Amino acid sequence: MTVTTVTPTSDVDLYSDESVLAPYDNYRALRSLGSAVWLSRYQVWAMARYAEVYAALHDYETFSSGSGVGLSEELNRVMAGGTIGSDPPDHDRLRRVIGRQLTPKALRQHHDHVQHKAKVLVEELVERGSFDAVPEFAQKFPVSMVPDLLGWPEDETGNLLAWASAGFNALGPMNERTTSGFPVLQGLWEFLDQLATSRNLRPDSWGANLVAAVDSGEVEASKLSVLLGDFLVPSLDTTVSALASAIWLFGHNPEQWRKIRADPSLITAAFNEVVRLETPARGFCRLVTKDHELPDGTTLQAGSRLFLLYAAANRDERVFTDPDAFDVTRHNVASHLAFGHGIHGCVGQGLARLEAHALLRELAARVEHIEVGEATWRRHNTIRGLAALPTTLHT
Repeated sequence: MTVTTVTPTSDVDLYSDESVLAPYDNYRALRSLGSAVWLSRYQVWAMARYAEVYAALHDYETFSSGSGVGLSEELNRVMAGGTIGSDPPDHDRLRRVIGRQLTPKALRQHHDHVQHKAKVLVEELVERGSFDAVPEFAQKFPVSMVPDLLGWPEDETGNLLAWASAGFNALGPMNERTTSGFPVLQGLWEFLDQLATSRNLRPDSWGANLVAAVDSGEVEASKLSVLLGDFLVPSLDTTVSALASAIWLFGHNPEQWRKIRADPSLITAAFNEVVRLETPARGFCRLVTKDHELPDGTTLQAGSRLFLLYAAANRDERVFTDPDAFDVTRHNVASHLAFGHGIHGCVGQGLARLEAHALLRELAARVEHIEVGEATWRRHNTIRGLAALPTTLHT
């Protein structure tokens, strides 16, 4: 008897305004359909279950990043070649150059500086009492940190958030959000090329270390602008998202904030729970290099695109008990996929953690209760994030 496998298919539009603003019902529906679901609207496969996403992240030979990690082939061609859009051995070489500045040991020397800046910002916000947590907290801190570490020219920080946002928007389909960002992206690419040529980077900065890697022959000079962009873009928008979500979640879950205040050692787990529940980047694509059969019989064809939905996997009821709840004492929270996993695990996650932990420590030491008003969420192809969040800190 011949067994016919029915391909799980969905016509859901993950990029509609409705889905972007409230994605979790759609993610749950995709998880229920199968280990991979064909998205007919975009002609790509989507993986929404934890086990399958995890396995794909650890099989770069079958699921390749080398031709780009977005839905749009036009943008994939432009953006391929950096650390996120490459496969070994090129990926390993590029990541080694970037990653040496982001190891736990390398970041340790910045700990006191980051903690001091967190203390100053939190003291200022406590004194003000009420503010918008997105620009005044979530954006302000990383924008004050990253350009300084990278050695970025001081007169070129005004466009950083717009550049980062456009870069992540471009990973989506060729919709209005993507195309409206083209002029912004063009400005970023032109500036990165100019910066790579002028080398106007502060001595002993991370950017200057990239220049040194080029001069030593470790990487080609043509890669310098790409590597500078790889440092800049991922280090801003995702961290902004996580910091704003932390305030929103603690504002809506005061009992969880009380746990943090009573036991600050929970801060590491709490930040993991923030990015599990409100994963900053919904996911990235891969190219299927050879026919691949999944355990439930679904076959992914060579040459097709696969969308790995980190945000859906992080709420998989097969892995996380009561997955839609915010619980800073969750026992397996460190297994989340918010920063990816495997060879493409976010190289800058250590910096994001350093910033978030410092801010949460300072807040926990001073703030008894976080009150939040009505949140406004962003309409963005890739980043799950807040646009505005009225906040009052009670001491």
